[in-house]
Amino acid sequence: MLAKGQAVIQLMEELAPKHYALPDDKIGLQLGTLDKDIRKVMVALDVDDQVVEEAIVAKADLIIAHHAIIFRPLKTIRTDLPAGRLYEKLIKNDIAVYISHTNLDVAEGGINDLMAEALQLKETRPLEESWTDPLKKLVVFVPEDHHERVLSAILDAGAGAIGEYSHCSFNLQGTGTFKPGEGTEPYIGSVGNMEKVAEVRIETVIPHSRQAQIIKAMIKAHPYEEVAYDVYPLELKGRSLGLGRVGRLPEPLSLSKLAEAVKSAFQVPAVRVVGQLDTKIKKAAVLGGSGSRYIHTAKFCGADVLITGDIDYHSAQDAVAAGLCLIDPGHNAEKIMKQAVSRHLTDALMRSGYSTEVLSSQVDTEVFRFI
Repeated sequence: MLAKGQAVIQLMEELAPKHYALPDDKIGLQLGTLDKDIRKVMVALDVDDQVVEEAIVAKADLIIAHHAIIFRPLKTIRTDLPAGRLYEKLIKNDIAVYISHTNLDVAEGGINDLMAEALQLKETRPLEESWTDPLKKLVVFVPEDHHERVLSAILDAGAGAIGEYSHCSFNLQGTGTFKPGEGTEPYIGSVGNMEKVAEVRIETVIPHSRQAQIIKAMIKAHPYEEVAYDVYPLELKGRSLGLGRVGRLPEPLSLSKLAEAVKSAFQVPAVRVVGQLDTKIKKAAVLGGSGSRYIHTAKFCGADVLITGDIDYHSAQDAVAAGLCLIDPGHNAEKIMKQAVSRHLTDALMRSGYSTEVLSSQVDTEVFRFI
C-alpha cells in the first residue's frame, strides 16, 4: 500500500516536529500537493535543477529537502528566469517539495546531533537553547482495583520522566465520594445514592508535548464515565533543545588533527581553519549551516573550537580575539542529513505497512570547488 503525502510528512515530523523551527523559518510544504499517493520520496539537501532532473528520472512524487526553494515573498513567477523554470518543472512533473529546516537542525537525531555523532562528541548539549517542553503535574483519582492499569497506561504514554529517570509517580490511598445522577451508568454504585470508594491519587509529571496522548491513554484505561483529574503548570524546566551541540572529544586532539577528522567525517575536500594548528582541543561546538554569530556563544559554553560553515573575515577576527579556534567545512556539510532522514523514513514507512520507497539524492550540490 502506498502512503499518502500527508502520511509521509506525519512520519517526517515525528523526527522534526514543526514547532521546533525558529520563528519565521520557511518550512513545510512549499510547492505542490500532499493529497496524492507517494510512490517514491527523494531526500535532498538542496533543490536545484540537477536534483529535480534526478527526481524526474527516478519518478519521485515528493522531495523532502533541508533548504527552502521559496524563502522570499514571490511577486512574480517568470518561467524565463531560473527560479520560475525550476517551479515550472516541478509542477509539470507533479513533484511536491516539503522543507524541514531549523526544526531538523534542532531535533534529536537531526543535523546537529548527526554532526556531533560523526565527531564522536560526548556529553553533548545544545549550543543555544531555542525550545523547551514545559512540565505539568497530572493528578488523577482511580479506584483501587484499576490503580495498576491506569498507572501503567499513563507512564507508558510518556508521563513520569524526571531527568534520566522514567516512570516516576507518587501514589496515595484515600476515599472518593460521588452521587451518580439521572442518565448515568456508574462503574460503582447506583443512581441517586451517595457512594464512598477506596481510591488512589496518582501524581506524576508530564511534558506539554505529550499531554494529549497521556490524557487519552489515561481515560481509555480508567473505568469511570467521568474521570476526575487535574493538570497544573509547573515552574520546573522541562527538556530543552536548540541549535548546535557542544561536547567533549573522546580524547584531546590538536587543531590540525581535528581539522583532518572533520574533513573525513563530513566528506569535504578541504576546510578553513582559524587558530594555531597545535592548539589542544578538548571541547568542541558544532553547528550546521552558517554559524558566524555563534562565536561568543561557543566561547561562553567553554568550547575550544567552533565547527560551522560560512565564516566571514571579521567573524574570524572576533574568534581570534576571543581565543576560540574555528573549523569551517562549508555549508554543504549539512548533506549528512540525506542518509539519516532516508533511513528514518524508510523504517517508519515499513513499520506503518507502506510500500512507498525512499531515495537519497546523489547529486553534489556544493557550489564551491577547491583547486
